[in-house]
Amino acid sequence: MKVETFLFGSVEVKPEQIIEFPNGLLSFEDNKRFMLIHESETGEPVSFTLQSLDDPHLALQIMDPAALGFTYELALSDAETSLLKLDDPADAVVVLVLYKQEEVKASAGISANLRAPLIINTKTRLGLQKLLERVRPNVVLSNLSSVAG
Repeated sequence: MKVETFLFGSVEVKPEQIIEFPNGLLSFEDNKRFMLIHESETGEPVSFTLQSLDDPHLALQIMDPAALGFTYELALSDAETSLLKLDDPADAVVVLVLYKQEEVKASAGISANLRAPLIINTKTRLGLQKLLERVRPNVVLSNLSSVAG
């Protein structure tokens, strides 16, 4: 099927490319079908665009939390596991939604929503957004070049 998008124009979408979020996403509950897009000529992508197939103007940037030095250990309820049709935890990926801070400060920029990661079953292509009461990510400082002395 062909889908018109605001950012990418007309895009051909195969059924196996569709990721469904049965409950929608926070603040976008009516948007349930998405696809991943990235610009292929830029090499290995750091972030992807999660493009809504229900609203051509809705596109969210997402990123692997490991690229930011975070790992998550999330416990899913039976209902969440059932919604994702998740038989094997290895089939689940966790990604973060990026957003632009609208503050006027010089430090305003792009941030990641650590409290509401997306969990996607790569086999069934079903996803959900999990709202966490407390964020307890493991932080890995991998960019330190030397020990301070």
